[in-house]
Amino acid sequence: MKKNILVLLLILTVFFAKAQGNFGKEINENKAIEASALPAKMGDKTEMAAKVSGTVESVCQVKGCWMQVKLDNGETMRVVFKDYAFFVPKDIAGKTVVFEGEAQKKTVPVEHLQHYAKDAGQSKEEIAKIKDPKDELTFVAEGVIVK
Repeated sequence: MKKNILVLLLILTVFFAKAQGNFGKEINENKAIEASALPAKMGDKTEMAAKVSGTVESVCQVKGCWMQVKLDNGETMRVVFKDYAFFVPKDIAGKTVVFEGEAQKKTVPVEHLQHYAKDAGQSKEEIAKIKDPKDELTFVAEGVIVK
């Protein structure tokens, strides 16, 4: 009987650890910087390897294939997942995440902005208003921890 209880507890522990969220490459929280500090840390660089901690504002509601993480002044940073190799749960808005990979400053084309707006559930009218590319800080994550 004790053996069965121990096995059950082990299974539940493993399940809970995954439900908490380690997605993609296994990473840890050590030396993660706050998302709000990332722009200053990058300075003039267009790319930089980093481990970042932040709060999720929104997630792709189609597959969980991207998330928006809060920065300062009401801005956000889109986090996508390297090689489209993994996704995050669609219900993690408001949760803290840690992610590791590469921060990038780039111009996002109109087509991608419209695609993201569609994934976020915006109306056709809202999507049609997107007519200009946008300079953004983005992140390509190799691994994510959802706390």
